[in-house]
Amino acid sequence: MSDPMFDRVALVGIGLIGSSLAHVIRREGLAGTIVVSTRSAATLERAAELDLGDVYEGDPAKAVENADLVIVSVPVGASGAVARAIAPALKAGAIVTDVGSTKGSVVSQMAPELPSSVHFIPGHPIAGTERSGPDAGFADLFDGRWCILTPLPDTDPDALARLSGFWEACGSKVDVMDPAHHDMVLAIVSHLPHIIAYNIVGTADDLEAVTKSEVIKYSASGFRDFTRLAASDPTMWRDVCLHNREAILEMLARFSEDLSALQRAIRWGDGDKLFDLFTHTRAVRRSIIEAGQDIDVPDFGRHVVAHPPRDAREPEKSGSS
Repeated sequence: MSDPMFDRVALVGIGLIGSSLAHVIRREGLAGTIVVSTRSAATLERAAELDLGDVYEGDPAKAVENADLVIVSVPVGASGAVARAIAPALKAGAIVTDVGSTKGSVVSQMAPELPSSVHFIPGHPIAGTERSGPDAGFADLFDGRWCILTPLPDTDPDALARLSGFWEACGSKVDVMDPAHHDMVLAIVSHLPHIIAYNIVGTADDLEAVTKSEVIKYSASGFRDFTRLAASDPTMWRDVCLHNREAILEMLARFSEDLSALQRAIRWGDGDKLFDLFTHTRAVRRSIIEAGQDIDVPDFGRHVVAHPPRDAREPEKSGSS
């Protein structure tokens, strides 16, 4: 791009999402200056070694000074504390957004802390891997992925348009929805699968210990996929469960009811019901591929070289958000 979209962008938090943003902002020339901030001195030093930013600050308040766009990329449980820390230093007219996997909680934590002179627009890029930290980021993470923005009722349309344009420049498709609706949708498509993965991996580990069997050694691809999800950042997923509790409990209840129905079908040898269920769910899988949210190749594309050039790669599975 000939001119940056923002003069100064502050990235508060430099894990997978923050570092990936740093890479794509640099590649696309979306900011004149990239400021990186994190509370860990070691992580900040590593970010500098990776050349993720132009300025590095341990103090988030200093990091956001004069920033036109502030992106908070921290576990959702820390959102309120970060908002409180940066509030006095924010420039009037700045856009403040986040990347958290829950939105109702983030709004309730951050909105009361931020001054009315800034534009607070919560967001959630639905992209990720099981990896974390500044080394995990790559510029193509958001390509073909959805970014959901959940503006508040009084959000300025021009600010929303600017933020939408930013995410589109990062490679994302942008959608807008109500925070509560977002939390219900993500509870089923992201949060519940991760919870199931953590639980089934724990069950298998317990089974191996009790039976002295080689559950882990002989894990087939299905279990391996669960372990990929279960390798996601524990702090992040602890906070997701605590901060989207009601929606997750609702989805767990529905899942338990469906699981009981499946159990009955297996117990009573109802092959027709099993076949109908598996046929329907197979069609769901096909629709995901057709929507461009995964690739239809053997081994789920794991044999593909990691992060090939942008014009040669298919969208990557999002697995940790």
